Amino acid sequence: MTTEITGIEGSLPTGKIAIVASRYNAGICDALVRGSIETLSTAGFSDQDICVIRVPGAWELSSVTQQVIDTQNFLGIITLGCVIKGETTHDEHINRAVSLSLMEMGIESRLPIAFGLLTCNTLEQAINRSGGTVGNKGHEAAEAVLELLRLGEKIKSLK
Repeated sequence: MTTEITGIEGSLPTGKIAIVASRYNAGICDALVRGSIETLSTAGFSDQDICVIRVPGAWELSSVTQQVIDTQNFLGIITLGCVIKGETTHDEHINRAVSLSLMEMGIESRLPIAFGLLTCNTLEQAINRSGGTVGNKGHEAAEAVLELLRLGEKIKSLK
């Protein structure tokens, strides 16, 4: 018989979650942080269990996420930011570098690291993804970390 395991429901480990968030595009990023905190709070994490770490911009998400990993004090990390396309390809270079480095960190550390970096063509798209018509990607990033934490607990019990 086939076994299917998901992290959609189940118990969560106790500990701290880090939110590493950009200050650039402050209105958008603040809304993403609020969304993540709401989701974590609903899941039972207290204010003392949630650490919000602010960085200047999206580029700095990776280096600070690595520092958070190195502390070994956190169950998971939610990265949040917003890069809006301008007149050059600058956004593409930032988005690609940050996404690849965060993925590598998650694989190497085996910590759930959520990618909540909005990569939008317009300010309107960013607004719609930070609490507007498309929802709040901060909520989704926190939900992804929670699901991976639950899944991790279930995988540990497979031994």
